[in-house]
Amino acid sequence: MHWNKTMATKPDERKHAEAKSAEEIAAAYKSEPWWYDLRGFFILTFAYNSSLTRQIRLFGANLGTRHLEVACGTGTLLEMILRWRAWKGLPRVDIVGVDYAEAMLAGAMKRFRGQAGMRFLHADAAAMPFEGDAFDTVNIANAIHCLPQVNAALQEMHRVLKPGGTLAANVLLYPRGRWPWRSIAQRINDWGIRKGILVTPYEESDVRNRILKAGFEILREEVSGNCYELVVRKKTATSA
Repeated sequence: MHWNKTMATKPDERKHAEAKSAEEIAAAYKSEPWWYDLRGFFILTFAYNSSLTRQIRLFGANLGTRHLEVACGTGTLLEMILRWRAWKGLPRVDIVGVDYAEAMLAGAMKRFRGQAGMRFLHADAAAMPFEGDAFDTVNIANAIHCLPQVNAALQEMHRVLKPGGTLAANVLLYPRGRWPWRSIAQRINDWGIRKGILVTPYEESDVRNRILKAGFEILREEVSGNCYELVVRKKTATSA
């Protein structure tokens, strides 16, 4: 265990956090898109202890012909990913983005207005309006730890993926490393929980078990900073 037990969320606090409704989470994201993006950069740097470059490479490599972006937010990271792919000469793909926070979704719609192959829908990650086996790839960036129904959302992402399709995700872990960075990350996490934009950080083993229980097989996994990064696959008939 890599985090200080005295700084961890207590089990009763975590149970209360996971009981938050999707509506409560969405209400916490009613900020203006520009403020959400600025705040997100600060959280990425000091709580996640990650970088945009790392995330662009992780998620940018996992865009298949028909792609689903879960909890797309304002689309800032997605736009960076698409620019990176264009610079790399990678093919364009059809993208559907979903988010439960309407203010964030409005920002994404405005950002990609008029662009072909881009569609955005208001939807709950735990109950998405898509047929099974509909997408080649799914990304969920910086959001699993913000979902009130994590297991249901993972099962939904598994359901809508085609057999052999891949999911890329990263999950916020309890703060690691040395003082003062661990203390700074903990304070940001505490603020995020109070604000309602964070449900709870996780332990690596907890996330891994949830991923496996949802039916995925793990292709790659790595802990970087305070993030657990994964690329997982929906099993085919031959690999099941």
